[in-house]
Parts: sequence; C-alpha cells; structure tokens
Amino acid sequence: MTAAEQQKTGNGGGDTFASLFEASLGAQTDQLKEGEIVSGTVIKVGKDTVVVDIGYKSEGVIPISEFLATSGDVKVKAGDKVDVLVEQKENDDGLVLLSKEKADKLKVWDEISAACERDELIEGTITARVKGGLSVTIKGGVKAFLPGSQVDLRPIRNLDKLIAQTFQFKVIKFNKKRGNIVLSRRVLLEKERDSLKANTLLNLAEGQVVTGVIKNITEYGAFVDLGGIDGLLHITDMSWGRVNHPSEVFNVGDEVTVKVLKYNAETERVSLGLKQTMDDPWNHAEESYPPGKKVSGKVVSFVEYGAFVALEAGIEGLIHKSEMSWKKTKHPSQVLEAGQEVECVVLDVDSKAKRISLGLKQLEPDPWSAFTGKYNPGDIIRGKVRSVTDYGVFIGIEDGVDGMVHKSDLSWTQRINNPADVYHKGDEVEAIILSVNHDEKKVSLGIKQLYEDPWMRIPDQYPLGTVLEVRVISIADFGVFCEIERGVEGLIHISELAHENVTDPRTIAKEGDIIKVEILSLDSNERRIALSLKNVDQKEETAEAMKYMAEKRAEAPGKPVGPSGRGGATLGDVLKDKLGDKIDDLPKS
Repeated sequence: MTAAEQQKTGNGGGDTFASLFEASLGAQTDQLKEGEIVSGTVIKVGKDTVVVDIGYKSEGVIPISEFLATSGDVKVKAGDKVDVLVEQKENDDGLVLLSKEKADKLKVWDEISAACERDELIEGTITARVKGGLSVTIKGGVKAFLPGSQVDLRPIRNLDKLIAQTFQFKVIKFNKKRGNIVLSRRVLLEKERDSLKANTLLNLAEGQVVTGVIKNITEYGAFVDLGGIDGLLHITDMSWGRVNHPSEVFNVGDEVTVKVLKYNAETERVSLGLKQTMDDPWNHAEESYPPGKKVSGKVVSFVEYGAFVALEAGIEGLIHKSEMSWKKTKHPSQVLEAGQEVECVVLDVDSKAKRISLGLKQLEPDPWSAFTGKYNPGDIIRGKVRSVTDYGVFIGIEDGVDGMVHKSDLSWTQRINNPADVYHKGDEVEAIILSVNHDEKKVSLGIKQLYEDPWMRIPDQYPLGTVLEVRVISIADFGVFCEIERGVEGLIHISELAHENVTDPRTIAKEGDIIKVEILSLDSNERRIALSLKNVDQKEETAEAMKYMAEKRAEAPGKPVGPSGRGGATLGDVLKDKLGDKIDDLPKS
C-alpha cells in the first residue's frame, strides 16, 4: 500500500472511527429517556451531590440528601451500585439529573402492583389519623389510605388507639399514575371470621359448654365471640344473683366459659348462659335457711312493700315492711338503707318459688305483750296524737302500740266530721280504753267517755215550752243554729222565726245575737233540739196585753174594760184590739 493510500486509508480510517464514536454517543443519547430507571456506579461523593456514572457521555448528579440516614450520616460511597431515575437528560452544566429516592419509590410501586396482581397481602404500619380513616405506611415508605369502614368488622370509636400498630392489609384500590392506594383490613377479618364460623357451626350444639370472648356490652346483656359467630349472654343468665348492669360482671375482651342454651341453625342465633355452668344455690336453700335461723345480709333494693336482702350470691330474701318494725312503717326506707348490713330472722322458705321471707322486728321484744300485761279496758291513758285521719285520731299508748279514737267517740255533743279541725299531730290528750282486739292487735279508745253524757240531763233540764236566752252561732238557708250551752245546739227552723212568711233567715238574726227562744221539741236519740222564736214573741205580746188590762182595772175597780175604753169587753176583745191579726196565731189553750 502506498503512502497516499495509507494516508487516504488512515484518513479514511480516522474519519470512520470518529464517525462511529459520534454515532455511538448519539445512539446512547437517543436511548436515554427521562422517567426511566437505570443502573449506575457512584464515582464521587461530594458535599452537596453524589456523582453517578450511568454509562453515558455525561455523568449524573443526585442531591446528597437522598443518601442520608435518619442519623444524618451519608449511607453511600464510591463504587456502590445504585438504581436511579433519569429526571433530565442534561442541565446547563451538561450533567444528567438523577434521583435515587424516586427510583426507589417507583420500584416499590412496581412491587406493589405485582403484589396486587398476585392478590398478595401487604404489611403496613398505621401512622396517623386522617379525614375519613387512617394513614398507613407500607413498603418503601409509601403512604396508603385505610378508610374507617375498612378498619375492623365493627365501627371503632377511638381510631387513635391503632396508631403505631402493624397489620396485614389487602389492596382494594390501586392507581400508580395518581399515586393512590386504598387498603382494607376488614376483608381479611371477614375471611378469617367466615373460616372460624364454619368450623364453630360444625360443632355447635345446645347444652354444649364453650369458651368465648366478650365482644360487646349492652344494657340487656353481653355479646360473646365464639369464633366467627356471636352469642348473646342475657343479663338474667349471667348470675344466680342480682346483676344491675352487665358491666358489673364483664369487660370487653374478657374470656368466659358459657353454656349454649339455644341455637337456631337457620337464623344462626345463639343464646348463652353463664349461671347455668354453676350450681343453683336455691337447691340447698331449705337446708341452709330453716325458719327461725338468724342470718345476715346486705340490703340491695327497695320496693313499696319491702326490702330485698342478699344472703349469698344468687339468694335474696324479702323483709316485708310489716315485718320491719313493731311500729307501723309507711316505706321500707324509713327503717333501712341501701347497702346496709342487716341481721334478721328467717320466717319462711319456698325453694320452688325461690322465695325467702325475712323478719327484722322479731329480734326485738313485742310491745303488744308489754301493753296487754299493763293495760285493761276502762283504764285511762295519756299520750300524744301520732296521726289524724278522716275517720279518727291515733294516739300513742306505748312505744309500738297505738290506739284509735273514732270520730264518733270524740264528743257527746258536737258532731265532728273532720277530726283534724279539733286535734293535731303532737297534741297530748287523755282517753279511756274501750276495747282490745288481741287477734288484730288493735285498741279502741274514747275521749267523750271521760265525761258525763249531757243528754242524760238535757230532757229534764230543758222541758218543752221552756224559754231561754241563746246565742246565734250560724245561719243557713233553712234556719238559724243557736248555742244553748257549751256543746249543745238547737235549730230554729225558718218557719219558726216569725209570724209572717220569712224567705231569708238573715233578715231576722245575725251571728252573735243573743235571742230568746222556746223549746219546741227534743229528741234524745237523735240529739236534736227544735226551737221557736215566734212563740216567744206571742207569749210576750200576750203578757203585754194582760198587763194592759190589769192596769185598766186598777184605774176603775169593778168597771168592765173593753176596746178603746168601752165597758163590758172580754180579754179576747182587748187582745184583738191590742194585737190585731196576730190574735189568730195565739195558742188556743
């Protein structure tokens, strides 16, 4: 080959190499795509950046902040292999801008996408509460959303308690372009529950004793998770004793051994019992609590008719209010208090009806026995008024023994319709024992019997026709009531007020007036006295006429006196002249 040829060939060869090199670089540059993940080698770690050789004509740079550990130390060195994301082919300095952090995230998204396609579960840690649910950090620090409805099988009121806890999740929504991942824990729990439920139902039967966990508590009972299926433990089946609220016995999460009382395979409803796993204390009640035995217990509740006392778990006895005190008890709370420890006596036991009757007063002496040994009918007692009713007055005789004075035994002369008008609680009074009823433990008293009955003397003291002065005490439409003496009243009927017709008694008399009346009639049995005002007027007018005639005769002895001084007139003529038409109303005899 000649020099010229060599030169030509050399030049041609040189041109060919340069062309090939440039073509090769161009091809590499064309192959580099923004947004692509490539592999590179760290060639330099600077103060602010890390330089990476990605096999192209220009090196790439990455901010050193993407290589810092949580402690602040740089976790990369020269020679390390790294996967990076091409963000920009070349900047103004001719360098390729790269990102390791974004490359890592894209790789994670690819892994998540692949896991979704394979229907695999993803582990994540709940990191914060957000609107509508929780934020979960999964592989590579990627944030995902866990809706509140997908947290558990049942709504959870306090989601904050789940923060920092790690669980397995299922991806139910995935959008790589938008960076949106939605997770669910509920679908995993449902699947687990269905598996447990199928196994539980396979072996579940009435009468079976099973173990479960308290899942929820209500006012009427507790729901027990038996393994994929819930059973209801009603409050009445929790204990043989009294349970006011299930929370007194259980807390959510407690493990409990219960008996299957009812199971409906069609509705999958299960009724459970806890007390049925224990011996019924009433089975030995008659042996443990024979009548007459002294027992102790705690007052647990009140009713209008008594108080219930817990003697042991599952056994309560009733102290009827009539058995609390020898005194009359209106309400049990007057004698006992809730929670009070009390000693009492067993009166009766009925294990079939699950009832025990208790007595409190039996521990104290019976005041009736002390009374009957001290008092007899006819004895006079002195005591305070304990109460006043519409029908009488109750007087305390001894502590625990009262006597009653019926309103008809309060006064001989007064008709007392309302005893409260005369007697008041606390008044000290005397009474006489009229009778004693030992069977009913009742004492009848009388107050009027302490005094003589005035009606024994009234008929003799006030014979018919007697004229006396009385005081008007009240006026009614039909007549006027007058007081004859203390406690003794009489009535002037409207027809006996005047000779002329009277339509309103108030035109004749007023309360407080002192007037003269005549005893018209008297009924000792009915204790009534009828009076007359007009008869007294007639008598007084007759007396006045007689006095007039006597005066005329004295003026002319032996000379007959007549009307207007006429001689030969009779007494009737004089009275007629004196009294006018009233003469016809005078008595005929």
